[in-house]
Amino acid sequence: MPKNLEISYLLDFYGEVLSQKQRDVMEQYYNDDLSLAEISENFGITRQGVRDAIKRAEAILLELEEKVGFVRRYGAVQERILQIQKLATDIRASNRKSDACSAQIERDCTSILEILSSISE
Repeated sequence: MPKNLEISYLLDFYGEVLSQKQRDVMEQYYNDDLSLAEISENFGITRQGVRDAIKRAEAILLELEEKVGFVRRYGAVQERILQIQKLATDIRASNRKSDACSAQIERDCTSILEILSSISE
């Protein structure tokens, strides 16, 4: 069963909707990179039981993302933040190269980059 990074990301966003046992199994499988055999040993269930629990939890997370879309929207916002950072950096660089370098543009670019940095944290 190949591990899917998307599921790990969904687990970060929606893990709280899973039962504690489901969340623990998923975290051990996706975040701790334990095998089905190792997880089955930890929980005292069969490898098939672990696999079934993972498949059920994956289905819950995927369905929730399909309905709510937080991860998709978060990714879009992060992409836009990177675009704005690049634009502010480019404006700052152009301003510094200009014969009529503007202190106001420099301050504004610095403020924009600081705000974006605080959002991205």
